Amino acid sequence: MPSIETTLAKRTETPGVEGWAHTARAGDTDKYFVVSADCHANEPRNWVKSRIDPAYLDRLPRLEVRNGESFIITDGNRPWKIRTDETPWGPEDTLRNKTGYSAEERLADQDRDGVDVEIVFPNKGIHSFGTNDPGFSMAMCRAWNDWANQDYGDHRDRILPMAMIPTLDVEAAIAELTRVAGMGFRGITIPCKPGYGPTGMDQRNYNQGEFEPLWSAIEDVDLPVTIHVSTGRDPRASSGPGGAVINYAVHCCAASQEPVANLCASGVLERHPKLRFATIEAGIGWVPWLLEAMDEAFYKHRMWVSPDLKEPPSFYYRRQSFSSFGEDRSGLALAVEHDLVDNFMWANDYPHHEGTWPHSASAIERTMGELTDEQRAKILGGNAARLFGIERPAARR
Repeated sequence: MPSIETTLAKRTETPGVEGWAHTARAGDTDKYFVVSADCHANEPRNWVKSRIDPAYLDRLPRLEVRNGESFIITDGNRPWKIRTDETPWGPEDTLRNKTGYSAEERLADQDRDGVDVEIVFPNKGIHSFGTNDPGFSMAMCRAWNDWANQDYGDHRDRILPMAMIPTLDVEAAIAELTRVAGMGFRGITIPCKPGYGPTGMDQRNYNQGEFEPLWSAIEDVDLPVTIHVSTGRDPRASSGPGGAVINYAVHCCAASQEPVANLCASGVLERHPKLRFATIEAGIGWVPWLLEAMDEAFYKHRMWVSPDLKEPPSFYYRRQSFSSFGEDRSGLALAVEHDLVDNFMWANDYPHHEGTWPHSASAIERTMGELTDEQRAKILGGNAARLFGIERPAARR
């Protein structure tokens, strides 16, 4: 296991910024306008209990101790073991666990990291998507939306939470979409799949006609759709040696390819040209490959392809889609070659351990040195500003 010192050295390593017209360093007079397209709330323990129908209280996600070990218990899933005393926490690891509870704390932390605006997703609230009971899922999502609006509503210039919209019941989803749009939310988040569990031919998915009213309603309210990793299925699909790495790389991040293919290849984006969506926290290196794979099937399997799209699937991704990443050197190298600079958005994943906070400038300098000033400006903030309707200061790059 890498030492705490080695991990910190990796996080802070930088080749410097010689030749850069602007930087991502906090306090720099020539700093880029920086939007983190993926951050997470740190909800208080009681965020849902006071906002949900009492009939659901005994089913809420909760922490239980069994035989001296701690587990998160959620509806319909196997218990999630929480490591405690044996975990080799360093000072920054502990800080990431304990920060971000208040809006004021978040703003101070992001100032330290050079972030001007953050897009915020659930943390504990992500379990709201982890059930196939439409009423229960909607009740938890509505509670999260109410909590986020209450806690962040006074800071909409810098903190933009994404409203949770479960897709188990299309009619109910449209009703909640309309409600959160009226509350002033600047975007929504839906799970990778409509139903919770494994993928299969007998499962509902976003390429199917029953979701047409939802896509039309989203166009009507003109809100972007985000799709975060580890939703729609339990990412803990592998056990044994290497399980943590396998689950993160394959069963967490790679699962985001499915909704991209569903929306690009099925005609959804062609029929709904105002619909904009983004995959969140899944990285970007896979995007060029997926676009080429879809296009190859579109042309070479033309005898089986339906519907007959006017353009290949990759066209609709480039026109209407985005993907966020933290550190993805291979993806950035492909961004220029594959004309995807306008589609990628950087994020620090605050305050999660896999993120770059509080050393984001170093990570950006390690991975973006080969980009031009204009390309960095788009990826660090310009693309997210365009997607989420964020007003950039006129004098900022």
